[in-house]
Amino acid sequence: MKKLLLSGLLVIAGTWAPFASALTLTDPYQLVSEVAQNTFDRLNNEQRQIKADPKYLRTIVREEMLPGVDVRFSAFRVIGKQLNDTTPAQRDAFVDAFSEYLVVTYADALAAYDKQTLDIGSGKVGEQEQLVSIPVTVLEPNKPAIKLEFKLRKNKRTGEWKVFDMIAEGISLLSAKQSELSGLIRQKGIDNVTQDLLDHTNKPVTPLERKE
Repeated sequence: MKKLLLSGLLVIAGTWAPFASALTLTDPYQLVSEVAQNTFDRLNNEQRQIKADPKYLRTIVREEMLPGVDVRFSAFRVIGKQLNDTTPAQRDAFVDAFSEYLVVTYADALAAYDKQTLDIGSGKVGEQEQLVSIPVTVLEPNKPAIKLEFKLRKNKRTGEWKVFDMIAEGISLLSAKQSELSGLIRQKGIDNVTQDLLDHTNKPVTPLERKE
C-alpha cells in the first residue's frame, strides 16, 4: 500500500504545477492534462541537477506543486474535530508546518520517478459542479498499471479548481493523513504535532540510487 501511495504522490506531482503560468484553472480535466506534461518535462530535463542535489526535488515541489494545493483546506480537514479548540495563530502555524510536510512527502515520491507515463481521464464539468474526480492510470514497462483517482474542488469565491485528495486502491490519502495526525493532535495537542511536522521536514535528505 505504501508503494501505491508513493506512486499516487508521483502522479500528484504531475498534476500540481505553478498557477502563475497560463493554465486552464476553469477546467479541471484540461488543467490536469496541461500540468502533468509540464511537470514531467521538468523532471526529465533537470535530472542532472536532481542527482547532484536530491534536496532540489523540494524546490521543484514548492515551485511546481504546492501552488496548486489547497493546503489550508486539507490541513483543516486533517485537524478535524479539534479545529474549534485551536486559536487562529495555532491554525496558521499548523498550516505552515503541514505545507512543508507535504513538500517533503511529495519530494520523496518524486525521487521514485523513472519515466513513467500517464493515462488521464477526460470529460466535461457542468457550471454548477463543485467537486470532480479524475481517473489516472500510471503506466510503467513490465509492471502492473496503477489506477488512481484525483479529487478536485472548485473554490466558490475564485472559481478556480485545485486538487485536494488522491484515492489509491480505494484509500484516500487525505483520510489517511487525517486518521494519522488528528489522533496525535487529540493526544498531544496541536502545538506538539506542529513541532513534530517541522522536525520531520528538517531531517537531512538521503540520496537515492537512480536507474540510468
